[in-house]
Amino acid sequence: MIPPSCRRTVDELPSAVAEGADAVVDLGPWRPRAAVRHFVPALSVLGASAFAFRFELAVKSTAGWSPWIATTTVGSADFFPYPPVDGIESQIDVWTSRAAVGEIKLRVRVRGGDAAALFDRPWLVTLSVSDGSDVGRMAPAPEGSARLSVPALSQMEADPALASRICSPTSVAMVLGYLGVGVTPERLAADVFHPALDIYGVWPAAVSAAARRGIPGYLLRFPDWTAAAWCLDHGLPIIASVRYEAGELTGAAIAATTGHLVVLTGYDGDDVLANDPAAATADTVPRRYRRRELERVWLDRAGVGYVFFKAPSGSAPPRPGTRPRED
Repeated sequence: MIPPSCRRTVDELPSAVAEGADAVVDLGPWRPRAAVRHFVPALSVLGASAFAFRFELAVKSTAGWSPWIATTTVGSADFFPYPPVDGIESQIDVWTSRAAVGEIKLRVRVRGGDAAALFDRPWLVTLSVSDGSDVGRMAPAPEGSARLSVPALSQMEADPALASRICSPTSVAMVLGYLGVGVTPERLAADVFHPALDIYGVWPAAVSAAARRGIPGYLLRFPDWTAAAWCLDHGLPIIASVRYEAGELTGAAIAATTGHLVVLTGYDGDDVLANDPAAATADTVPRRYRRRELERVWLDRAGVGYVFFKAPSGSAPPRPGTRPRED
């Protein structure tokens, strides 16, 4: 489910360790292919009820391992704070480093019910890392086309109090519908809302909300269009995080944005097919964008995308009524 150019081996299942009310899973250390500066984590726990979590990162330099640096907390928990670390910045749901680093450790901290029992379910943690040098590299257009039948939903048809703010849950609802799980954008918005930040767009919150409905996913900093085309060729829509000024994306549903999400549903030569949730009505959501423009406003500006997929056979969550007591 991950493009070959971005793929690494899957680590063996580590054990969760209890720390008071929390369960902690330590992952790594990992050595990326090249020294990196940008880190994007994600967590899927299939079929779980709501729980709180955060990610913690440590990087190795010539001076040794750094202290842990935490992302924002998703869910209702008052985790203890870590002091800032010089040269590493936590930006809600990603980290950036001034210096390139060559070795990484990741920790996942969860709280809720029997926290350790959450990891008795099928779960997936991913960390997408990049040095930034490949982002925006122009790739030749693939031959032929790919078209995925992703249902079209408009965020602008939601409650007017939410409409301009829920591009992320609307995009996720479209992809979940494509994967056979029906949910309204408003319901997802309620699940992913971050009260402290007053936003609906915390990336790992969206991935976790989909997993609670049995759909695993990950976040990826796409290095180029070849990786994106691979996903579309394999039936995997991409929820792409874009940013653009007026005139940079011809035919866009909104003229300019400092941050927006669209669903990439296919390609046709040098055109990209997309569902843009900011369109006024559902029937105007499907769009056709010039690939070079889309690459510029997506890949040149972080290149982050959500990818969701059907759980492998045998890993589906229990049916209602068969869940363990901790739920």
